[in-house]
Amino acid sequence: MTRLLASVSNTRETELALAGGADIIDLKEPANGALGAVTTLVQQEIVKQVAGQRPVSATIGDLPMVVETLSRAISTTADTGVDIVKVGLPQLEQHPQCLQALSENAAQGVQIVAVLFAEHRPALQLLNQLAESGCLGVMLDTADKSAGNLCSLGEPAYLSAFVRQARGLGLLSGLAGSLTVANIATLLRLHPDYLGFRGALCANSKRTGQLSSKALARVREAFDITLDKRTRSVA
Repeated sequence: MTRLLASVSNTRETELALAGGADIIDLKEPANGALGAVTTLVQQEIVKQVAGQRPVSATIGDLPMVVETLSRAISTTADTGVDIVKVGLPQLEQHPQCLQALSENAAQGVQIVAVLFAEHRPALQLLNQLAESGCLGVMLDTADKSAGNLCSLGEPAYLSAFVRQARGLGLLSGLAGSLTVANIATLLRLHPDYLGFRGALCANSKRTGQLSSKALARVREAFDITLDKRTRSVA
């Protein structure tokens, strides 16, 4: 069943996300970019706050495609106690050597989700390489939040193929990128392992604003209504 990933930037937002039914707590600082990282201290505080109630993921930040830089950031993030480390790889096809940073950390037991970007229309063959590198999962997101959301940048057939190929390789699959309530039913039909939200969870859909319990409730309700309809249709 597809899970709801809520991106939070502080302990207050984490409290709201837990109370509002988020399935995965994702640590991100929206003011610092598409995959902006929160501080190490905030990561540690939130891991302690969640206390195993939900899986916690955290991005390493928008970093250059340099093996040593990525490897160090992955290790540092994992050491805070998060369950999953998200690594943005915007130019992986041009920098395949960066797979080394993933494989080295995965071999040490770090659970890594590689994030690719819809604007670049990454070749699906990359998923094979990410699986071979030991990644736990892959995510398709958007890099430029002002250029449209995932559903406007990624054709339905491509999004479906992304999810299918990930599943066939044993990878978790995630879809994100300025998603709205209106996108939920369409994307749930693709059966990804999770859908990620930030802007839709904030007042006035402003991703750099604070999480809103009312906005989260709308997203959670849309999830539950769609999933309930699917369950009843199967039965």
